[in-house]
Amino acid sequence: MLEIRNLQVSYGEAPILRGISLSLQEGQILSIVGANGAGKTTLLNTISGLLKPSSGQILWQGADLVARSAYEIAAGGIVQVPEGRKLFFRMTVKENLLIGGSNSRAKAGRLQKLKEMYELFPILSERKEQLSGTLSGGEQQMLAIARGLMACPRLIMLDEPSLGLAPLIVKEIFSTIQKINRQGLSIVLVEQNIVNSLRICHYGYVIENGQMVLEGKADELLKNEHTKKAYMGL
Repeated sequence: MLEIRNLQVSYGEAPILRGISLSLQEGQILSIVGANGAGKTTLLNTISGLLKPSSGQILWQGADLVARSAYEIAAGGIVQVPEGRKLFFRMTVKENLLIGGSNSRAKAGRLQKLKEMYELFPILSERKEQLSGTLSGGEQQMLAIARGLMACPRLIMLDEPSLGLAPLIVKEIFSTIQKINRQGLSIVLVEQNIVNSLRICHYGYVIENGQMVLEGKADELLKNEHTKKAYMGL
């Protein structure tokens, strides 16, 4: 479904991603884990078209996305939920959701999709007329995910969805990620929370200093000595 080949990305003269390659099969949860500053967000921003690589390919169902705009990529079915949520704080929950469903792919059915989001996240139905900036951190993260789902993606990329949230809310967020995956949606999950991330994924990659250093099935990575020492303190 998605294949990245030898992706190189730099900020000015500084290389950030150094020959990244990965692949995602349809229906999978793919986890990309690593420490802060490893290049995870840069990778998602490049897939989304917000950054342009200096070389390499990003293949979506066989077609190269590198020359496409961020809008074209989103309209084609790849949606990113950014780190920090990036909600429209002076707009209501409902208004944020409707904006999420405003592209050509989703607009015709967005009222039905809105109903589905309220069923998936009942708290958002209760808060629908509330300004998004007044929500709790967990509620804001639910809204950010729901806004992404309103665009009717075929692939949703979640950037640090558990960041700054209480453990009980983190558990709920990861449970929701599994639920939407069971409904058929492919997911790329970027996380520093390596244990929770790998526990729910089908396949994972470990990124360090802009390079993929490990890959494998979730249970293999959780048992890997480097992973345990570097990220679990074991």
